[in-house]
Amino acid sequence: MSPAAAGAPPSAGAGDAGAALLAGYDRSLPQVYGYLVARVRSPVVAEDLTSETYLAAVDAIGRSTLRAPTTAWLIGVARHKLVDHWRRQAREDRRLAAVAGLAVEHDDPWDAHLRLNHAHAVLDSLGPHHRSALTLRYLDGLHVPEVAAALDRTVHATEALLVRARRAFRAAYEAADAGGETDA
Repeated sequence: MSPAAAGAPPSAGAGDAGAALLAGYDRSLPQVYGYLVARVRSPVVAEDLTSETYLAAVDAIGRSTLRAPTTAWLIGVARHKLVDHWRRQAREDRRLAAVAGLAVEHDDPWDAHLRLNHAHAVLDSLGPHHRSALTLRYLDGLHVPEVAAALDRTVHATEALLVRARRAFRAAYEAADAGGETDA
């Protein structure tokens, strides 16, 4: 029996938001997926995170906390899903390192003019916490307090993380250059 037939007022807001999400799906999907695939550089992971993003939108509509799902809102959710993904990956890496008895260390600051493909390859090689901090700060253009909020850290801890991440990026970038890697 439908809520209207049972005498309960229908949730017009949820229906409108759901209809808006469906109507904008074809328009927003390439942008949400593109945002994610550019950062994880894995189509499979980007597809999973895109699915999680739209499931979060459906959940927000069901809880009546979302009135008008916009592409910008969906990309914001995707950013949070990406950070969650990197946190899960970091936990897994720590567990694997602990099992293997390895100590994970990170180092040095970065330079100005970087070749894009080479920079992406180096960024992909960094640990998830360094990659997420650098991506949010430099690719997404967030200010340090916004990065701190996204990573659930204090501003001071985020500044320290960014210093370590830039050092690690530079060390990996220069090591790859010394090894004769190119971005061709």
